[in-house]
Amino acid sequence: MNRRLTLLVVPLLLAVAGCTADKAGDEPAPRPAAAERPSPFRDCATLGTAPAAASPGSGTATPGAPGSGTAAPAAGAQALPALTLSCFTGGAPVALRSVAGPAVINVWASWCPPCRKELPAFQRLSERAAGQLQVVGVNSRDSRSSAQALGEDFGIRFPILVDQGEALQRELKRSFFPMTLFVDADGRVRHIEASGALDDAQLAKLVRQHLGLTVPA
Repeated sequence: MNRRLTLLVVPLLLAVAGCTADKAGDEPAPRPAAAERPSPFRDCATLGTAPAAASPGSGTATPGAPGSGTAAPAAGAQALPALTLSCFTGGAPVALRSVAGPAVINVWASWCPPCRKELPAFQRLSERAAGQLQVVGVNSRDSRSSAQALGEDFGIRFPILVDQGEALQRELKRSFFPMTLFVDADGRVRHIEASGALDDAQLAKLVRQHLGLTVPA
């Protein structure tokens, strides 16, 4: 009797063990630590190089030029703050005033829901407006691991500067998240937008209105 019971129980135990092993094997491997993964963002080496000149008939215009749809520099237009920020990917720190315009500079953090919502639109802008303007991110009050994970998940590729002390917001006397600076070819801040998450159409409109550049929405 005992032998017959053993013959019945042993196969059952082996089957249970096999199912458990298969289930464990199907679980995804944990994501390596951020420091062990390559950064999704582009390096900052080219930030000091102005976008390529638009070719005739490209639909772009110089701010303030006849027919550009934009006025002469608004009273109160200011130079970028004299700050030096580190690049997310490492290398030499970047003087903010050395960023060649036209440029759109987006201040964001991974914990900010509107920032998360609008970041993909900035990535699309960087692709559509390549050669016309630069898109640059400034990651503020965030952890490196969270910022990198968000960049990986959303496919963000444009260069990111790091400002954990909120120096840029303090210099501009603005503490909004998200916040976007529209900077002309002379390095002047033509407009600061802090109305909430921007979409493709809003970004295209703001670029046209403040930088005189036409990009697809």
